Amino acid sequence: MKAVALFGTIGSLVLGTLAAAPAAGLPSTAPAAAHAPAPAPKIAWGRCPAVEHLPSGVQCGTVRVPLDYAHPEGKKIDLTVSRRRASGPPKERQGALLYNPGGPGGSAMPFPMYAELPEWRRTARAYDFVGYAPRGVGRSAPLSCKDPKHASEAPSDSPVHPSERFKQRKIKEARAYAEGCARRAGTALKYYNTLNNARDLEMLRAALGEKKLTFMGASYGTYLGAVYATLFPGHVRRMVFDSVVNPDPDKIWYRSNLEQNIAFEGRWKDWRTWVAKHHKTYRLGTTAEAVGRSYYRAAAQLRRKPAGGKVGPAQLQSAFLTAGYSDHYWPIRAAALSKYLKGDPKPLIAQAAPDPADAVSDENGDAVYTAVECNDAAWPRDWPTWDRDNTLVAQVAPFETWDNAWMNLPCAFWPRSATEAGGRPLDVRTAPGVLPPVLLLAAERDGATPYSGALELHRRLAGSRLVTERDAGTHGIAFSENDCVNKYTEDYLLTGRVPARDAVCKPHAEPEPGEK
Repeated sequence: MKAVALFGTIGSLVLGTLAAAPAAGLPSTAPAAAHAPAPAPKIAWGRCPAVEHLPSGVQCGTVRVPLDYAHPEGKKIDLTVSRRRASGPPKERQGALLYNPGGPGGSAMPFPMYAELPEWRRTARAYDFVGYAPRGVGRSAPLSCKDPKHASEAPSDSPVHPSERFKQRKIKEARAYAEGCARRAGTALKYYNTLNNARDLEMLRAALGEKKLTFMGASYGTYLGAVYATLFPGHVRRMVFDSVVNPDPDKIWYRSNLEQNIAFEGRWKDWRTWVAKHHKTYRLGTTAEAVGRSYYRAAAQLRRKPAGGKVGPAQLQSAFLTAGYSDHYWPIRAAALSKYLKGDPKPLIAQAAPDPADAVSDENGDAVYTAVECNDAAWPRDWPTWDRDNTLVAQVAPFETWDNAWMNLPCAFWPRSATEAGGRPLDVRTAPGVLPPVLLLAAERDGATPYSGALELHRRLAGSRLVTERDAGTHGIAFSENDCVNKYTEDYLLTGRVPARDAVCKPHAEPEPGEK
């Protein structure tokens, strides 16, 4: 999923000049509420298929749900589900904890294996850990928009200020991609959206035999959870929203992506600043600006001669974007860049070259991401709007802006019939007393889901509590390396208690320099 964090004054001024996403059609609250879920089937648990690569202690099954909730007796699709039973005695058991990792397009089928991690073990004593693949993902009525053999064509370019010729080529590719999605999915395409993902979540709750849902969502999973909480507040038990998407209907999804570019620029600078502090180790520059010049020098060299014939500027950018998601990547990315500029391309190739073994899952994830975001809301249909807005943002945030635009540009050519929600996202909000207290977690400098989104959802979900990791930017902070955040999260899931007031945690320690 592409979303938003704190950004500076210059970024705010630039975004103030951008066109808001069109708000066409009727509000989606009425049709969403009118689509009552069909009677829930039961899950027949058994051994997991080998394709899931899950250990013997994990069970798998399927849940059959309507493709179209307006016609629940019509075509059905099967969602794959995984489960690891709670490890504690029966008196400790609190039911099922259902997880969504975000995307859209991410699968939580591996989630039951989290139970073995030290940070999760106390929670795993109380809960069955339940993962699932949302509609379109993996084996859950899989969606595809192009032949996976051609999904990762390497090497490729990624200019921060693209030429008119380059733009026209990307427009042609985006149009072809949208046409491929429509051709391969047919009339089912419009049913891959967040409203139906939330309805599926309700079906999963019922199929698990849970009177109320205990849910944990990360990134896009927070938006999915917030939509669920708006539609089914009486069915919520506990919810943890980790790294929060801004649910403002005017942000979903065109403006969210523009704002994310500026947030990621801040995280890109965080990484460059850290590398500069460790110049003795990496020799990439003593200032953030100097480190940036080293990076773009590598991009220029890769443009002339791709590393191993596989890694061009686009693959470089994709690999280093992960440094914006988590500072776990900071040392190994810095080491790879340093070695490449010294004549050793092997670490960079290992980290940035596409893996053919991932081609099918990568193409599937991209297809679901595109379908959900294009279907959820109306996008600008004219290229001049995209060109103007992204050119403005790229002036202050060049690192991700145009790559992000190319990822989302198929929405400009999306079939008009595919916007099932009517073009206007659900107005996420709950009145006081309607929803049990929920817990929001956010890192103050998160680039993927900026902090402003957590503040917005906090305002919209009455009674929610926000835990902030100050001056940190890792995307996804629950049960990670910040003991303060972990304590609040674990206490909430095990007891239902939220802090008496919003809480602030000190940042986790920066990584040590090296190669790991």
